Amino acid sequence: MVNNTKKVVLVTTLMSAMVVVSACGNSGSSNSTSTTAPKSDTKPTAAASAEKVTITYGGWSMDTMTDVIKAFQASHPNIEVKAENTPYKQYFTKLETAAQGGTMPDVLWMNGPNFVKYAGNGMLKDLTETIKTDQLDLSKYPTSLVSLYSLGGKNYGIPKDFDTIGLWYNKKLFDDKGIPYPDGTWDWSKLTEAAKKLTDPAKGIYGFAAPMMNQEDFYNTILQAGGYVISDDHKKSGFDQPEAIEGLKFLTDLIQVHKVSPTLAQMTETAPADMFTSGKLAMYFDGSWAAFTINQNADMKNKADVAVLPKGKKQGVVIHGLGNVISANTKHPKEAWEFVKFLGSKEAAEIAAKQGGAIPAYKGSETSWLATFPQYKAKAFIDMAEYATPYPVSKNTSVWNTYETDILKNAWTGDKPVADAAKELGAKMNQALAAEK
Repeated sequence: MVNNTKKVVLVTTLMSAMVVVSACGNSGSSNSTSTTAPKSDTKPTAAASAEKVTITYGGWSMDTMTDVIKAFQASHPNIEVKAENTPYKQYFTKLETAAQGGTMPDVLWMNGPNFVKYAGNGMLKDLTETIKTDQLDLSKYPTSLVSLYSLGGKNYGIPKDFDTIGLWYNKKLFDDKGIPYPDGTWDWSKLTEAAKKLTDPAKGIYGFAAPMMNQEDFYNTILQAGGYVISDDHKKSGFDQPEAIEGLKFLTDLIQVHKVSPTLAQMTETAPADMFTSGKLAMYFDGSWAAFTINQNADMKNKADVAVLPKGKKQGVVIHGLGNVISANTKHPKEAWEFVKFLGSKEAAEIAAKQGGAIPAYKGSETSWLATFPQYKAKAFIDMAEYATPYPVSKNTSVWNTYETDILKNAWTGDKPVADAAKELGAKMNQALAAEK
């Protein structure tokens, strides 16, 4: 993850306007110290030509991939990989311009909100048959991530990394009140009761923060209530359904009814993550990427810990992660595939994890990432991947992401009943989805 900030802004069709979307999971974090790349055991294959070829690799925070690239080039001396590093805020704007001009990188990072648009417009290479021919085992990655980078029964990307959301908590504040730490038995009721006990207005301490954030907060509570954000066929909104309304109301009640969360205005002025590291917040939902930031805070690093998200009617968490994809217009498809195949290997995953990247998508290679944060129960993020739901996307995700922001803020401020706001959002989202056909 490059930035730990998520903003949702308007994005229009691929061929006509600027694409600016949510960071979603913040996969691909920089903030790392480079290590010496180990010698790769991977042998050059016949798929790459004997002639020296240069392919481009686009992404952001590419310093986390330096040693991976070195390892690949050591085993494929005829293929040079040129990293094209672009700040996240400019990445998809630059990518759209490149897509219009037919100059996209040969291999590039893709995220969920943009995937359907690029794959659906023929900008990404279909990898389905190549995967079968080379017998790449997709069961080595979380099923939800394989699904995220599939469209119409075809595979367009190989999962690179992933993130889930956890319940971060301040152990000192819990200890001061004699409250047991959160664990896998917690549900909404236990969270609410603990938040009430932890809230201390005299000291300016809140028990929990319930911001209007989708990936970190209300997407998860909607799932926990048994609902959905978008139907599996990407044609229908779930916001207007009773379960989604219940998931949204759980969060707004923590602000307006139980008074254990700061208001929307307060959380807009000071982000929950900052309240937490300053000791003014006992609990909040945040991603696996927060481990790095919290670990860098001298005062908080040993006071914090994390647990799986509490249950509503069921366990629920959204998962997101980057995928490595190939441009449909690449002039070096064989070499690009050799590189993507290597990027999807356990070897590459472990090298990237040691450089400080996100949780590797390759199953069984998470140990290196966990070793970076031994004081946290960070395995919670990995355990949740077993029942996680893919980040909700459609062809033009950010169109209805903007509706989320514009409409739900009225429920968060109390200016409109949650049910009314949710039904309005559902109607607007359905219109946007219908327009994608």
